[in-house]
Amino acid sequence: MKKYIQLAMVLFVTNIAVAQEKPIKVVFDVTSANTDVHKSAARHVRLMSETYPDSEFELVVYSSAYSMVDNNSSAAGETLREIVKNDNVSIVVCANTLKRNKKSISDLIPGVTTVPDGIYEIIAKQQLGWGYIKEGK
Repeated sequence: MKKYIQLAMVLFVTNIAVAQEKPIKVVFDVTSANTDVHKSAARHVRLMSETYPDSEFELVVYSSAYSMVDNNSSAAGETLREIVKNDNVSIVVCANTLKRNKKSISDLIPGVTTVPDGIYEIIAKQQLGWGYIKEGK
């Protein structure tokens, strides 16, 4: 019986290791104005993109989170400037949010792009099978 339990444990651990090697796609949703949330979300995307380089990650910023991607005031700017250079990461901001804040693409951290609507972007990603993470407090 002990041998069967040991074999089952080896198979279980092996399955976990193999499952984590399969590429994934994850969209991160940030709407909070809280700079701690901004830092945490940026850290999560950085760590995930480094740990799973064959996977894809998108950070979608909209609503009250605009300052997260503002080139002059982002509390997470240093981390975002690093990760936006990764081939497996995209950082996008809602064009409606930019308009509401009277900002343009030139106000953004270099490499951050826009999408017409942040909510629509997230839903479209989910329809394509992307996982969803809501960042915030």
